[in-house]
Amino acid sequence: MFQSVSLFVGLRYSRSSKGNAFVSFISFFSIAGIALGLMSLITVNSVMNGFEQSLKNAMLDLIPHVQLSEKDNTQPAEHLDMLAVLPGVKRASPYVTSDVILQTNKELVGVRLQGSFSGYPTAIHPHVESGSVKAMHDSRYQLAISRFLANKLDVRLGSQVRVIFPDITSYTPLGRVPKQRLFTVAAIYNSRSEADTSLAFADGKSLMKLLKRQPNEFDVSLTLDDAFSVGAFKSDNQKLLSDFSYQDWQVQQGALFAAVAMEKRVMSLLLALIVVVAVFNIVSALSMMVSEKQGEVAILQTLGFTPNKIAQVFMIQGLYNGVVGTFIGSILGLLLAANINEVLNFVGLSLLGGMALPVKFDTVSLSFIIFTSLLLSFLATLYPAQKAAKVMPAEVLRYE
Repeated sequence: MFQSVSLFVGLRYSRSSKGNAFVSFISFFSIAGIALGLMSLITVNSVMNGFEQSLKNAMLDLIPHVQLSEKDNTQPAEHLDMLAVLPGVKRASPYVTSDVILQTNKELVGVRLQGSFSGYPTAIHPHVESGSVKAMHDSRYQLAISRFLANKLDVRLGSQVRVIFPDITSYTPLGRVPKQRLFTVAAIYNSRSEADTSLAFADGKSLMKLLKRQPNEFDVSLTLDDAFSVGAFKSDNQKLLSDFSYQDWQVQQGALFAAVAMEKRVMSLLLALIVVVAVFNIVSALSMMVSEKQGEVAILQTLGFTPNKIAQVFMIQGLYNGVVGTFIGSILGLLLAANINEVLNFVGLSLLGGMALPVKFDTVSLSFIIFTSLLLSFLATLYPAQKAAKVMPAEVLRYE
């Protein structure tokens, strides 16, 4: 079967066990470095993607992706049914919220109290650990709080919590005091996200009554199929949204996700340095190989090898190390990422309070990492290959 002579010689040099032991060691180290760097990159990238996805599912599902408010006497409540059927909208529901203080005998906590309306999907329903959303809707002045807040306030199902509205005051013989009301804990949920520390839910009708709102005087919360497509959603529906005042989730939580994305990029950049160092080892190993093989290069040239074919021989040899290292690192990275929790348990490490690390494989990211590794390996071969192509047979063989 036909095979390129440059490919044959290059692979022969790559797999040869004879020669300078130091060059062989550097070649091995370059393969190991690329494999280690790629394994680390794929594992960290997959875990960070999983963490970002977990945050999106847990936190962003509890808050509006797009919040529509009144503008020029146009009430979004009047267009609720139309908004619910827009492309990309997962659910549309009434939205009423107020910053309040939850008070018990043990603690005082400031949270955002969000109304939950009967007949509309409730974001906390999948996360309820005790009690039920139905119990919150069946009676007036019922409250759903997170497990974090329940522990902090030292309350359980059926406990009463005083809800204080600092922005709503009333006159009393003692002067103007904030409005307050006793609520009963009807449900305890646990979304395992940052939102658990500052978000609580109450029956929407009771909350509207305390806020002195009319029956249709509420905002509209839109939850999208993909929270990160909010920019495209706003562009596609700019004309409709212009009738209302609106803001998206990035106003409340954009800084957090920007920080997560920045952390992922910085960690990936630092780990990529391992690959870069390994690639420089390819340059070193090939340069020494060219110096060692000058006699053989000269003989190959006298047999008819052109400078381009000589360059191809050493490019193939260097790229061989990059391909082998990339292949090994990719396989090990995928295996490690897929079994990261089992590996941590095996070595006796427990992270996140016993919670499992989330993992998400992103085909685009993985393809980019592998392609970049191969590209860097190829670029590392150019200088030594050009150096080999410039060998002058007459000078090398003069004293042979």
